[in-house]
Amino acid sequence: MSKQSAGILLYRTTGHGVEVLLVHPGGPFWAKKDAGAWSIPKGEFSEDEDPSAAAAREFHEELGMAVPEGERIPLGSAKQASGKIVHAWALCGDVAVEQIKSNTFHMQWPPKTGKEQEFPEVDRAAWFSLAGASKKVVKGQVPLLETLAKKLGANIEPTTEQSAQASLF
Repeated sequence: MSKQSAGILLYRTTGHGVEVLLVHPGGPFWAKKDAGAWSIPKGEFSEDEDPSAAAAREFHEELGMAVPEGERIPLGSAKQASGKIVHAWALCGDVAVEQIKSNTFHMQWPPKTGKEQEFPEVDRAAWFSLAGASKKVVKGQVPLLETLAKKLGANIEPTTEQSAQASLF
């Protein structure tokens, strides 16, 4: 069976339209990757675990803050290139990205040195327009953005304002 993850796609509405919160994976393998490397805050869950509860747990672990209160909008699931299935819920809310504090993991780095180093699971988070997010997020998660745009009646295609805003990230 394919691995499964669950996550929460936080969104907010600004004068420029809908923005979504994405996270960048920490660690040396992702340090120089940007486009196509970002993700919704998510993580794996076991077969006996409620996916929605796992999504909330992973949000807390990756951002170091509780999930904002509000109604979760089911976005369904999407399959990533690795075969992993990502189940997601959208939630309207706002967080200050400069206040995130991710959990950490240990790994041998540099390879074959026997030296263990600690890295954050998420090294940064940022708000993106839907158009900007569709360029930054892992390709397999783009359908989740499209589903959110459809449910909100928003446009995922860039407008002049969204293009200018997306270039800030």
